[in-house]
Amino acid sequence: MGKVCVIKQVELQKIAEEIVGEDVCSELRDGATQLVFGDGDVNAEIVFIGEAPGKKEDETGLPFMGAAGRFLNEMLDSIGLDRKDVYITNIVKYRPPKNRDPSKEEKKAFLPYLMRQLDVIAPKMVVTLGRHSMEYFLPGVKIGEAHGQPQTINMPERSWMLLPLFHPAAALYNGGLRQILLDDFARIPTLLKQINS
Repeated sequence: MGKVCVIKQVELQKIAEEIVGEDVCSELRDGATQLVFGDGDVNAEIVFIGEAPGKKEDETGLPFMGAAGRFLNEMLDSIGLDRKDVYITNIVKYRPPKNRDPSKEEKKAFLPYLMRQLDVIAPKMVVTLGRHSMEYFLPGVKIGEAHGQPQTINMPERSWMLLPLFHPAAALYNGGLRQILLDDFARIPTLLKQINS
């Protein structure tokens, strides 16, 4: 592991410790087993952002470990990537009770930490999985219209390409969405090439 990796690991660990220390969303924390911060390559070119941990994620402390995670792994495999090549996280870092959607307030509370995560990793592409993680970057936009359409997001610190996708969980329950998600996902290598050229 290179020096940059170690520095990034330490920075990310600090952010995770701050979430716990500052008692972010204490009601959520009280109902969860543990913080689910993120997982993968801290030097990744691509960061995937989901919505919030579910039961499996709460048990393991890792994002996307259930059925949606298996589908995400399959899609990564289909474009020649592995989980260890990318970084995966969620906007909300504790499991909401009964897997309900994260609330506006919960997303708002965790956003600064997510943005700092992105600042540390400094990806070239951010892929949002589902409308909850897309909303912050593209407020007022419907995922049905935005999915698969790359956007450039300019932040004070840096800019990156944003690719909004449907959530893998939604595609598990809707066969039509599954093919759309697979098609959108297949664009990632080409888009990454464009960024790197």
